[in-house]
Amino acid sequence: MKTLGRILLGLIALFVVITAVFLVTLRRDDVPYETLEATYANAESQYLNLPGDIRVHYRDQGDPTKPVLLMVHGFSASLHTWEPLLEFLGPHYRMISLDLPGHGLTRAPGDLEVSPTYYADLLEQFAVAMELDSFNLMGSSMGGHVAWEYTLAHPERVDALILVAAAGWPREDAAGARRPAILQLIGVPVIGPMLRDLENRPLVEQGLKASFADPAKVDAAMVDRYVNLSRAPGHRQLLISISQRFGELQGATPERLAAITAPVLVMAGKLDNLVPFAHAERFSTAIPRATTAFFDDLGHIPQEEDPRRAAINIAAFLDVVMLANEQAALQAAAEAETAAEVPAPTPAP
Repeated sequence: MKTLGRILLGLIALFVVITAVFLVTLRRDDVPYETLEATYANAESQYLNLPGDIRVHYRDQGDPTKPVLLMVHGFSASLHTWEPLLEFLGPHYRMISLDLPGHGLTRAPGDLEVSPTYYADLLEQFAVAMELDSFNLMGSSMGGHVAWEYTLAHPERVDALILVAAAGWPREDAAGARRPAILQLIGVPVIGPMLRDLENRPLVEQGLKASFADPAKVDAAMVDRYVNLSRAPGHRQLLISISQRFGELQGATPERLAAITAPVLVMAGKLDNLVPFAHAERFSTAIPRATTAFFDDLGHIPQEEDPRRAAINIAAFLDVVMLANEQAALQAAAEAETAAEVPAPTPAP
């Protein structure tokens, strides 16, 4: 009996040693911001300090004399998701993109309690610091949730809203979505923290390929960027934190969305494996002034998978919005001029 006990203890000890060696072998340390900036910043990269020890990485590109298009990326992504649109939209808009805390090259404490509403508040701080009175706002996936939350909080600032595969509906409505393994695993309270410091490249690659209708469009450089930027100091903790609280953050209801008065474009790919396409249809039904751009053959990130087609639909929508605004301004000016020409009534003697 004692011999059996020793054997069992030996096997347990061996398992512990093997597990420890396995974890040490797969452990990946943080990558310093300076190292990441040397690879992923460019000549257009700028930085803005905001309260709370936040240093926002952003890019202000396109034509500075044209209407502003402010863009918010999705979960685990970065402002790089919008770069493919620059070729098509840059000549017609001032295109401003930023990295949210926990993403890209933005520096932030790892213990922040991030959420779409927190990001919406930070977006307002950013808009004020950039002296943006009003603008067109576009958000992708989680960034779409941020964008519509921001529009509800600051309707006077948003000229038009573009939701690209936007998140926000309750998770129980997402039963039809085949969420990538990495998103399922990091959302588990025990497993997520265990995975935080481990090699995640295979899972990231699988998740990216699930985001495209054509997985061949995911190349090694894209996977490298997602993996490396996720290893910025504090990023992995923030990503896991928001993923584990994801179920608490779904705030979309028809009643709330009915308060959005800005014109809205709902854009989505019907082959989306992350956010069910049915959610895009719900946004288009719930928001009063919504129009749609749905793609039969695209997935979760149409701005990367087919930027030319995405840009054509974005530009067509914004052209209509700007024309309507110009006509309304001209009509208001004409009515004001007419009112000024009408003589005041003569007082009775």
